Amino acid sequence: MPAKRRRTTHRSVAGKKLYAVRDAKGRFVDIQTYERAHRQDIKRKAKKEK
Repeated sequence: MPAKRRRTTHRSVAGKKLYAVRDAKGRFVDIQTYERAHRQDIKRKAKKEK
């Protein structure tokens, strides 16, 4: 099972909060708006909650 990736926060030019995931070399793998990422986190239930 892969380890959970750490997300760092940034701000876009428009001022929206962003989540960025980097690989081991420090390159961006995935960038999402905080709003979208947060909405998906709420939808998903943890294994222990099921």
